[in-house]
Amino acid sequence: MSDKVSLQIGNQRIENFISYDIEADLYQAADKFTMELANPEAPVTAGMQCKLYINDQLELTGLIDKTYKKYGKSGRTLTVEGRDLMGILVDSHAEKIGDVHGKTVKQLAEMLFSPFPLIRRSKVEYQANVVGKLKGKKKTADSPLTTFMDTPQKFSHIEPGMTVFEVLAVYAASRGLMFFSLPNGTFVFGRPRVTGEPDFFINTRFDGKGNNVESGEEINDISPRYSKITVVSQVQHTDDFFMEPQKGNLSPSFYDHDIPFHKPLVVKLNNDSQTPALYARMLFEKQRHEGYHLAYTLPLHSQNSTNWGINKLCTVTDEVLNINRTLLVFSRRFRKTKQGSWTDIRLGPPGLVTAP
Repeated sequence: MSDKVSLQIGNQRIENFISYDIEADLYQAADKFTMELANPEAPVTAGMQCKLYINDQLELTGLIDKTYKKYGKSGRTLTVEGRDLMGILVDSHAEKIGDVHGKTVKQLAEMLFSPFPLIRRSKVEYQANVVGKLKGKKKTADSPLTTFMDTPQKFSHIEPGMTVFEVLAVYAASRGLMFFSLPNGTFVFGRPRVTGEPDFFINTRFDGKGNNVESGEEINDISPRYSKITVVSQVQHTDDFFMEPQKGNLSPSFYDHDIPFHKPLVVKLNNDSQTPALYARMLFEKQRHEGYHLAYTLPLHSQNSTNWGINKLCTVTDEVLNINRTLLVFSRRFRKTKQGSWTDIRLGPPGLVTAP
C-alpha cells in the first residue's frame, strides 16, 4: 500500500509528485521539505502558506521558500522548497536589542513574537511538567527544571544580529529547556519525551521473522564527549543543584563516568545563580546526543496507521546490533524517488536536551 502525500495551499491540494524529501529533526531549528511536481494542480509561488499531509495526517505547517521551474525534452517540472513556521524565527533578527533583565521565558517569547502575525501567541506551549515551583520539595538530577520555567533571569542581553530563534533558544537553554515546533504550527518550550508507551517498534532478527527495516546502523562516537564538565560563573550562589555552596566564583562539575579517561571541559557563563547547574546538565546531555544514535531505513511512511514522527518512543529489538531498548525518535525523513518511498529515522537516548 502506497502513502498518500499532499501539499495544501489555500483550499487546493497538490497530490502528484515525482519525488519529495521531507525532514523533521528535534535538534534542528526548522523542519524543511523539497517536492518535485510534474503538473501542479494549483499555482505555487514563494511566500505562500502551506500545510503538508502524509496519509491525511498533518506533518508540517509553514511557508514556501523557493520554487524552480524547468523544462526540457522530458517535459516541464516545478520544484518547491519550504520550511515550517520556525523558519521565520530562524531568519528574522530580533529588533529589540539590549538588556532583558528580569524576564521569564514566557515574557520574552511574547515580546519577540508580537511583530509576527503568522505566529499566534495562543499556539505556544509551555510544558506543564516544567512549569511552577516545587515548594518544600528537594530538587533531584531528574527534575531540577520544574523550578525555573517561570523564574525571571537576573542577567541576559540581546546582542545586535541575534535572530529571534537564537535569542529564545539560548534563553530556554539557560533553563535547561528546548525550543521547538510541532506539525500544527505550535511552538514548544520544554523537554523531549522520556516516558510512556512506545509509539513504534523496530524488529531485526537473524531468522528474518517480523523484520521491518531495510538497513540499520549504530554510531558510537566518543570524540564529542567529556569526562568532566565545569561551568564557571561570577554570580553569588546559595543552594542550586549540581553546585556546592560557594562564595564568589561558581564551578559546578558534572561527571560522565562512561568516559574511560580524564577529558575536562570548562565553560564560562555569566548569568544568574540558577543557570550554571542547568547548563552543565544540558552540556552533558548534548554530548550524549552527539555521541550515540541509531539509524534505520524502513519502507513506506507509517506503522499501524500512524506516521513515523519525531519526539516519539520506539522499542528497538535488533539482534544484529545487539540492542533491546526503548529510544527516542529525534529525526525523521520521508523521501520518494522513482525507485520507491522510504522513511529514514534516527534514534537516541530519551529525555535529552541539547544546547543551541
